[in-house]
This record gives sequence, structure tokens and C-alpha cells, in this order.
Amino acid sequence: MADEPKPPRAPSLKSETRQTNWRRTNPPKYQAHLAVQRAVTSGALVKQVCEVCGAAKVDAHHDRYDEPLSVRWLCRRHHVKLHYYGEDMFPVGRPQAE
Repeated sequence: MADEPKPPRAPSLKSETRQTNWRRTNPPKYQAHLAVQRAVTSGALVKQVCEVCGAAKVDAHHDRYDEPLSVRWLCRRHHVKLHYYGEDMFPVGRPQAE
């Protein structure tokens, strides 16, 4: 029993900022964000241009947090609009219905 591997532990979050509180209350989302950050840094994941407008400065958007490296690349403007107005606002990365 003493040789059993320990499960991965989330980073210790000791402060009380809004960002830290979000991380503390949303561990799967935070872990997905960290996975993308590590993958981009290592070169395993390459940033693409915004799926809507082609802007080079982009955010990674997760449709599912249980698939942390499956992301859609959106500029901040379209990322915010997607979260505010929802998927129906524009057909991001999907073929349009005829």
C-alpha cells in the first residue's frame, strides 16, 4: 500500500482573488486551460487563426473540458460573443446549413 502512486494534485491556491476563486470552484476547466498552455508551450498544440475572422491573436475555446486539447481558436471578440450569445450566433468551424 505504501508504494501506490498518488493521484495528481491541483496546484495550491492560497490567495483570495477573483481568478483564484474561479480556479478553486472550476477545477476541470482550470486543468483544461493548463493542459492547453503546456501543449502550446511544448509545441504539441499549435495556435491557429480565428475560425471566424482569421485574426492571428486568439484564445482557445473548449466545447468540452473533458477533451482538454480539443479546442477551437477564436479571437477575443468572437470568443466573448460566443459565450454571450451562444453557438447559434455564427457557425464556428462547422459547415453552414443550406
